[in-house]
Order: sequence, then structure tokens, then C-alpha cells
Amino acid sequence: MIKTSFNISQRLFGTDGIRGTVNKDKVTALMAVNLAMAAGGYFYGKAGTKKSRVLIGKDTRLSGYMLEPALVAGFTSVGLDSITTGPLPTPAIAHLTRVLRCDLGVMISASHNPYEDNGLKLFGADGFKLNDEVENEIQLRMANGPILAKSANLGRARRMEDAIGRYSEFVKQILPRSEDLSSMKVVLDCSNGASYKVGPEVLFELGTDSIIIGAEPNGKNINLDCGAMFPDKMAKMTKVQGANLGIALDGDADRVIFSDEKGNIIHGDQIIAVLAREMKKNDQLNDNKVVGTLMSNLGLENYLKEHKIGLYRTKVGDRYILDQMIKFNCKLGGEPSGHIVLSDFAKTGDGLLTAIKVLSLLKKSGQRASEFLRPFKPVPQSLKNLKNIDKNILFKDNITNLVKTQQSLLGSKGRILLRPSGTEDLVRIMVECRDRNKVKEITDIIANTILNENEFDKKK
Repeated sequence: MIKTSFNISQRLFGTDGIRGTVNKDKVTALMAVNLAMAAGGYFYGKAGTKKSRVLIGKDTRLSGYMLEPALVAGFTSVGLDSITTGPLPTPAIAHLTRVLRCDLGVMISASHNPYEDNGLKLFGADGFKLNDEVENEIQLRMANGPILAKSANLGRARRMEDAIGRYSEFVKQILPRSEDLSSMKVVLDCSNGASYKVGPEVLFELGTDSIIIGAEPNGKNINLDCGAMFPDKMAKMTKVQGANLGIALDGDADRVIFSDEKGNIIHGDQIIAVLAREMKKNDQLNDNKVVGTLMSNLGLENYLKEHKIGLYRTKVGDRYILDQMIKFNCKLGGEPSGHIVLSDFAKTGDGLLTAIKVLSLLKKSGQRASEFLRPFKPVPQSLKNLKNIDKNILFKDNITNLVKTQQSLLGSKGRILLRPSGTEDLVRIMVECRDRNKVKEITDIIANTILNENEFDKKK
């Protein structure tokens, strides 16, 4: 056996796998090879089959052509067979990893980030995203070096030809066989990403009249002024086309943002409220509990209280949402960005599956989206991102004391949240309160204090 090592001095994993600018940050072909060897060694044999194997999917980024073969090389070098799917949504990889009895799955994607970025999301044999302890072990193995397979025990690689079909049949199961989506006119924005083939196909098979945009990827236009991060084009077309609903997926299709028939955006918290209400009505919520995040709007929490539904809050990220859902045996969780987890059907956020469910409920209601999908009035909220800030500033006494002071002024009528982004080089400030002027005032006070502190530290 041959022992090799890889020099690594920074933590690779963020809140949603590994992510960064390709060939500039930590995302390189060399990293991918070494990650594959380390993860392959850790997961080898976890599925309990005679031959260990890994499933590898990707979105439509140009750099996927670099990272995919690098991963294949790494995995086969430690004895795992590699199965590649080509462009496919992240939730599809989570699902197929489990049903194909793979030892692990890897999705090559930077989600909603621009094409210059890419990343790797890993799933265990059970289809769940990895926890922090497993990620730490993989990184340790990368530093220590993997044990390579003997020549006779190298893995093989093949392309999975029916991956889209397998995922299509899975995602359609959320709709009872007695139902279809005929008479529903929709606009679907695929973000020039991983759903550009499977999204239109699934909606067609379910009977919708669909206008498709963002389905012409060229390697560089993923999330470019389209999709869940930039839904305005979708919203305008929904109104112009007289569609019942607009649907915008992000680059790897694990999140979804909607538009009503008037061209107004509907965010994730409203969808969680609708799903919670309908699931409670049908006795599908265990203990009448839902999982949200620290970013979930106060208006959602108040609405759920009115309907005697509890809200557990957790850190941002669908893997943390799912952890809480498992802990408290909840069937529904999600966040404002459009990550919605329906645990009876999926192990991660699934934008297409959520869209089908929402379309079904909307059709049954007989109402317009502007009425049915806006059950509560959000509390005014400000979200501000500060770039190139030393994230340790958030722990300084003058910053924490300022936040405490401002929070005490708001009392129970508002919330303040400061957090470093786990996927980007950002510090995020969230303030919410029914007084819009107060929201802006507090946001500006905190932002200016952080910026001044950051400049002061640079001059030291």
C-alpha cells in the first residue's frame, strides 16, 4: 500500500460543504482529488455492499468539468467505483445515493453563488448531509494522507444514463396518483443550473402549461440575473403570461422562490406557513411543531402561534434544519431563502418537490396565489451584508454590548441577529421590528460601528 499526504492549513468545510472561488481559494483540482481519497477511505464499505461506490453529480458550472474527473481519480485510487450523473439537482444526489446503496454521494455545486465559485456537498449512505464531526475526520485524513488501493483493487468509473428518469419518478411521488397539475399555468426559471433538464420534464409530465426560462446553461450563466437569487424576471413574466404561479429554482435546485399571478415575490416563510397550516389540517404535523431558523420572520412565528403550531429555531442551513427535525420528530422545516424540507419525502431541501406540492395545494384551493400563499403579514426586516470584515469583530465587547443595548430597546417586539456567513466572506446583520424607521436606524448604527471598528483594526 502507498501512503501519501496533503498539506492543509485551513478549515475546508462551511455550513454547506466546501465552497470558494475556483483556482483562487480552496477549490482546486488538487483539493478535490485529496478530498475524494480521504472521504473514500472514511466511507469505504459504509453501505455494506460487496463493492464500494460513490455517486457524483454536478450543476452546470464550467469548473464542473475540472472537478468531476478529479473526484473520480481520487475515489477510484482508493478502491471505490464512481458513478457520475451529469447535471442533476442536489436533492437528486441525496436521494439516489441512498437508493443506489452507494457508500457516499458528492454534489459539485456552489448553489446560488456565481459561476466563478464552486464547491462540494457530501452525503452519507443514508442520504443525509454530513455532520461536523465527520467533516472534521475527513479533513484530518486529508492532512494525514490516505492509503491507496493496490493496482488490482482500483475502482472503475461509469456514467449513469437514467439518473434524470429515476429522480423524476421520485419527485413526482409527492403528488397522489389520482391528481395532476393540468389547468395550471406556470413560469419556471431553472437558473441555467442543475434543473434545466429535469424541471421542465417533470412539470410537463404532471400536466402543467409551462413557460420555461433560465434553461440554456453555457457554463458561465448559472444564477446570472435569474433563478431564486434574482427572481424578478420570473415574476414579471408570471404577470405578463397570466400564469397561476411563478417558480424560481437556484443553481442546484435545493431552494425555490415563488411569484403570485400579480408578479409579486413570495418568500420561503410564507410557504412554510401555508404548508404548516395545510399539514396540521390533515393531521400530518407531529406534535404541531415546525423547524425554522434564526432568520425566520417574526411574523411567521406569530402566525404559527395563532394556529397553535410551535416553531423551533436553529442555525441557518438545511442540514441544521434537518438535524432539529430529526431531534423533535418534525415533518416540516425551512428558511426564508426557500430551503424547504419535507422529511416524509426528502432528506434535504428540494425546490422542485416543494414546487409540486405548492402547485397541488394552490389548485385544490381554487384561490389565486396572491390570496392563498400569503397567510400572514411579515414584520419589516432589514438584511445587510458587510464584505471583507474580520468576523472576529462580532465577538468584541463593544459590538456585543451595542447589540444588547439595541435589543433591549426593541424588547419582545423585534429581533437583532449578527452572524458570519458560512458560505461567503460576509458578515450579515438582520434587524426586524414593526417600526420600519427603527429597523433602518438600528441597522445603520450597527453596520457603521462594525465598519469603523474594522477600519480601526486595519490601521493598528
